[in-house]
Amino acid sequence: MDTTFTKAELAKYNGQDGAKAYVAIDGVVYDVTDIPAWAEGKHHGNTAGQDLTEVIDNQSPHKRSVLKKLPAVGKYIG
Repeated sequence: MDTTFTKAELAKYNGQDGAKAYVAIDGVVYDVTDIPAWAEGKHHGNTAGQDLTEVIDNQSPHKRSVLKKLPAVGKYIG
């Protein structure tokens, strides 16, 4: 994973208008573009293109179990 994302760069991957949908968790950026639950870059009130570490730990019923199923595409440096 040589690609790094700043907060502004990650925000471009919000799943809107044909953009891919990426989310950051613990400094790793995951591609959720092909996950049906993330259609249009939205999932249970959350939007792609953001660091969702706090959300997955505090609000997600599945916690981190889904991460192993997602392709990691880079590192998040904020």
